[in-house]
Amino acid sequence: MYWFKEWKKKHHDLFIYLPSNDIHPHDRFLEWTVIQFLPRSLTPNRITLFRLATTPIVFFFILYGYYEIGAWAFLFVAFTDALDGSLARTKHMVTKFGMMFDPLADKLLIGSMVLVLVFQYFNHWLGIAILGIEIIFIMTAFVAKVKFKSVRAANIWGKIKMMLQVLAVFLTLMALLLDFPILLSIAGSIFGLAVGFALVSLFSFGI
Repeated sequence: MYWFKEWKKKHHDLFIYLPSNDIHPHDRFLEWTVIQFLPRSLTPNRITLFRLATTPIVFFFILYGYYEIGAWAFLFVAFTDALDGSLARTKHMVTKFGMMFDPLADKLLIGSMVLVLVFQYFNHWLGIAILGIEIIFIMTAFVAKVKFKSVRAANIWGKIKMMLQVLAVFLTLMALLLDFPILLSIAGSIFGLAVGFALVSLFSFGI
């Protein structure tokens, strides 16, 4: 991790803790039930890095058909998305690094699941739509950072989109495990709904 420490020194401004006035009900719920038991050394940025590191593991579980392990591993890794955000907001540990890399970690997790599940069990155009929009999100965030020197946190529509995608992936895995095709139909509809919320999220940023 030497390279990360050196990079952190060069970009110290990305790791300055910022106050948060935007605390949601689920943040308080996690604060009362989970966050209070976490060690103080565990920061939101470390949770984000954990999600980035474990996404390939989840991907290979699903790729090689270990759906039972993969389903719960995916759910756990996806849960860290809610956990790091709530920890950052309730403990006033919001950073520009988190604003940039937390959404990226989410997109890599969902994108990897789209590659191994959506293109295989759903219409290819659905997979293309999901990946295409996620790529646009990444490109706009990159342009905002490089050209305008600004970092934007995810909005409520983006959060809803992520929750729907997580639900759709989990239902897909359950359909494969239980051999229950109706769950695939439900998951497909939820994926489509998530695309709608993704578009709303994009346009709400002025695109």
